[in-house]
Order: sequence, then C-alpha cells, then structure tokens
Amino acid sequence: MENLFKTHNLIKTILLIAIIMGTASQSNGQQGKPIGSGYAPVNGIKVYYEVYGEGKPIILLHGAYMTIETNWGQLIPELSKTRKVIAIELQGHGHTPFSDRKLSRVTLASDVEGVMNYLKIDSADVAGYSFGGSVAYQLAIQSPKRLRKLVIISSAYKSSGWMPEVNNAFKSMKPELFTNTPMQAAYDAVAPDKTKWTKFVEQMIALAGEPYNMGENNIAKITSPVLLIAGDNDGLDKVELIKTYQLLGGAVCADFGALPKSQLAVVPSQGHVSLMKQTQTIFGYLDSFLQ
Repeated sequence: MENLFKTHNLIKTILLIAIIMGTASQSNGQQGKPIGSGYAPVNGIKVYYEVYGEGKPIILLHGAYMTIETNWGQLIPELSKTRKVIAIELQGHGHTPFSDRKLSRVTLASDVEGVMNYLKIDSADVAGYSFGGSVAYQLAIQSPKRLRKLVIISSAYKSSGWMPEVNNAFKSMKPELFTNTPMQAAYDAVAPDKTKWTKFVEQMIALAGEPYNMGENNIAKITSPVLLIAGDNDGLDKVELIKTYQLLGGAVCADFGALPKSQLAVVPSQGHVSLMKQTQTIFGYLDSFLQ
C-alpha cells in the first residue's frame, strides 16, 4: 500500500510539472505564423506539419502529448532565422488525427520519412525531445541516409535508459489523470476530433508501458553526428547516458587525439520539463552543433 501511494504521488508530480509546462508554453508561444502548413498522406494516415523560415532544413519532433506550439513555441523563432524548420505532429497529436493504427516508434519514424518525401526533402538535421527523441533515434537507425545531424534532447533509445522511478510511473499511468489538464486543452484547441482524446491517451499509455530497446549495435552504427542534451536531473540514467555517448564515439580523451564528431551537453539544475524551457541554452548548443 505504501509503495502504491508513493507511485501515485510520483505520477501526480510528473503530471503537475507537465501541466505547469503546458500552461507556460501555451501562454508564451512565440513561433508566429508558418510560411506553410498542411497534411502529408503517409502510411494510411495524414500527418500535420508546419514550415518556418528558409535555409537548410531541420525537422522537429515533439514530446508525448505535446503539440508543435507547446514543445517548440519558444525555439522556432530562433531556429527559423537561419534555417528551414519543419515541425511535425506525430500520430494522434495536435492537428494529426487519431488513428487506430498501432503506435510504434518504427511506424512513427517511417511517418517522418514520409513527410520528408512529401515535402521533397532528401536529407535534414533532426531534433527530437523526449518521446520525439526516441522516434528520432529510430529514424537514424532505419533511414540513415535521410539524416545529416541528429539532436536528442532528454531521451533514451531503450527503457533502461530511464531511471526506475520513471519507468514505474509509465506503467502506472491512467487516462483519468490527464483529464482537464492543459495538455488536454491544447489537444482540444487543434485536434480534428476532440472526442478521441481518451482513446489517444490510452494508446500512448499502452506504448509507454511496453519495454523497448533499439540495440547497442544499432546506436553504434549511427553515422550522423549526434548531440545529446540532458538535464542533470531529468530522469535519464546518467550512467546509461554516458554509455550511449560512448557508443557514438564520445567520452574519449581528446587531448590524445581528435574530438569525436558527436557531443554531450548536461545542463545543470534542470529536470525533464524545465530543460525545454531553457530556450537560449538549448539554442546555443543547437546552433553551435549544427553549424
């Protein structure tokens, strides 16, 4: 009983933070109007996208239950000054309609590639946050030629990349915990069918409860330079994060040789949610790496 109480409180804490983040992001979103938007017909669904700015393309993949605005509203104005930004809303998120199609990172990564085909983008830099980061990892594995550089923000390629508390919270989540939250409000504001909210949440919870592992060998084979960004207290297992960086060729003594092409940034005093609100810090890392 005591453990159930602790787990329930942890879930409430995670959701409370997400609610605070959602409220702040919605009130402070500044990405302005896209120069283009629409739906790309891919893999039996229609995936919504928005385009900002001009230049080399960068694709943005949002976190779970989020929209383009709630995740990237602060960062898009900075990136779009010099880049063509393509922000995508994954299956069931935001403007993209709910589908009974089984959710999987493999399918979602294929959707991203489908949007690239639809927009006639041969290759692009890709940045993903949290859930979007795991989709970005999968895209790098199954479609390596479509990526130039990869940015993973507070995400892991396997379940054990998260701390046990996080995985336990994923397994214990219930749809009713999301009712009447700013996440639902953001969904209701743009979703084609607001009545699908509960089904969408159930679908996402089911996926979150499934252990996943994309494989060390696959991560080690990623040829694109990778920037890993994490908060020092963001729920990622930092031992596993360092192991991931090593798989990508990092964590070496550069004084005895060349710097690795991949990079690791751990931002101090930041949790999983607060990290994405550090717009200038994240943009600084992104801009330097993508240059």
